[in-house]
Amino acid sequence: VQLQASGGGLVQAGGFLRLSCAASRGTFSSYFMGWFRQAPGKEREFVTSINYSGGVISYADFVKGRFTISRDNAKNTVYLQMNSLKPEDTAVYYCAAATNLRTYSARYSPARYDYWGQGTQVTVSS
Repeated sequence: VQLQASGGGLVQAGGFLRLSCAASRGTFSSYFMGWFRQAPGKEREFVTSINYSGGVISYADFVKGRFTISRDNAKNTVYLQMNSLKPEDTAVYYCAAATNLRTYSARYSPARYDYWGQGTQVTVSS
């Protein structure tokens, strides 16, 4: 499967962006999807995840109440709505797909995801 992320950009603090991640090849509805981010000099970190049907969602504490993940299996796309953006949200954002997560707790680990998008830069100015 190939993942194509888009929607990043430069925004002022308090602003919003909507990221999209479109999948091609493979059966999108069978993939557990996640968003991660990586700031310069830092490790890639978990942001949010959504299960196959969209009924089970998880967020990192630092985005709860500000970010919303969703998916449209008919369009083979997962979205990340980011509101109330802060300068510390500045990072490259990656979408990822897992074909067999095995355990729900594994969603936090980048190593458990099989496919990655190319990343989209999000820059939040103060």
